[in-house]
Amino acid sequence: MLWCDVANLVSYTETTNGMGDTITTESLREVFVNKKSIRQSEYYQALSTGLKPEIMFEVRAIDYQDEENISYNGKLYNILRTYSKNGEVTELICQAVI
Repeated sequence: MLWCDVANLVSYTETTNGMGDTITTESLREVFVNKKSIRQSEYYQALSTGLKPEIMFEVRAIDYQDEENISYNGKLYNILRTYSKNGEVTELICQAVI
């Protein structure tokens, strides 16, 4: 596998300040990915439930730590579903965040 693209996995941490306000901090972690197209069957199954998957990324399973979002080429995507292919690669099925 080539792993020729770079993306940022996005995680969020919530903390409370001295005044009791919740502060959300965004953390980016750069990983190598393979950008793939959504399978036609996956697209139509998701569309029937109101989701619109647009893109799929393959990441090394060791690199993915249950993040909710991924940033690629300046665009933020919500990770709708994950799929472990062989224990070494995880597919991230994503939808753009508007």
